[in-house]
Amino acid sequence: METSTRNHKLQATSYRLIFAMKKRFLLRLDPRLYDALAKWAADDLRSVNAQIEYLLSRAAREAGRLGEDENEGEPPDEPQSKDL
Repeated sequence: METSTRNHKLQATSYRLIFAMKKRFLLRLDPRLYDALAKWAADDLRSVNAQIEYLLSRAAREAGRLGEDENEGEPPDEPQSKDL
């Protein structure tokens, strides 16, 4: 088996494991809120899903709702401003 094919299969397997660990649920949003989140996500170079997860994680952390152990696997911090 070629190295690139083997690496691709390993990468696909690791993505499946990551997605299997995440909780899935349906979220209904006002279309205006979704549009605002989509624009914000694009500005931060994230998907809408990643942006929502980032914002919820940040809010939960700031409210003291996440324990220290639960910070593992949280979305990355906000990127630096593009204006710098």
